[in-house]
Amino acid sequence: MATARRAEDVGYQALLVPDHLGRQLSPIAALSAAAAVTSRLRIGAYVFANDFRHPLMLAREAATLDLLSNGRFELGLGAGWRTDDYRQLGYDYARPGRRIDRLEEAIGLVKRLLAGERVTHAGPHYRLDRAVVAPRPVQRPHPPIIMGGGGPRMLRLAAREADIVGLIPQFSPRGRPILTDVTEAAAERKVTIVRKAAGDRFDRLVLDLFIADAGMVGSGQPLPQSLAAAGKGAVTGLIGSPYVLYGTLAQLRDRLEQRRARTGISAYSIPQGAMEAMAPLVNALAER
Repeated sequence: MATARRAEDVGYQALLVPDHLGRQLSPIAALSAAAAVTSRLRIGAYVFANDFRHPLMLAREAATLDLLSNGRFELGLGAGWRTDDYRQLGYDYARPGRRIDRLEEAIGLVKRLLAGERVTHAGPHYRLDRAVVAPRPVQRPHPPIIMGGGGPRMLRLAAREADIVGLIPQFSPRGRPILTDVTEAAAERKVTIVRKAAGDRFDRLVLDLFIADAGMVGSGQPLPQSLAAAGKGAVTGLIGSPYVLYGTLAQLRDRLEQRRARTGISAYSIPQGAMEAMAPLVNALAER
């Protein structure tokens, strides 16, 4: 797990693994390995697809990962969105509202189980009979919960239930990103929805912005990568999307600090391919 060790060495706070079928490591095994070769790096899923994992089984896995990592686990949980995953599993790709209904019921059960409660439950989507999770996680009452959201209902649910709210573009009922929802103004509207739904707990939330692509100009980057980042940065400036990060170190640092002052967004999920390029930015922000 050279990637995990390198992420810790260059100053990243957490290593998050997606939960999709295809050409990627299975997240639970990968996170266990990452925890074994690091000592400070937090680990987590961004995010487990609720439709593929029963709440009792997910709570059990989460408790074990938190125990084995000595309290470094973050539990990401979402409604599921990638149509290809559902196709491969032979699952019906239900309308968004129904998938969120299942997630809303599941998150309450996961929290109760991780808190040590013996749970008997008969709901619209799940039934449990005196279910219990043991051993308990190190972090009490449960590891930090990450929930990503693009649409208003998911954002409100995350604001009420999560500790870390991931801001992502909204997806269509067919599982495709809505291009009109990738602007800076759209992201700020999402923050407004979260703030209103969270109420008094808003100041305790971490707002995380998902980054689809990133690159840096200069700052010791190899010339081809630097030139490519400069070109993409020019295009990004025209689009004005917060979900891509291109520019010089000074430009990116100022942009992120201004956004934090304006919206409260204080964390960013960077793709693995940009980990090395963005390391100077991570260190520069850590020094502030």
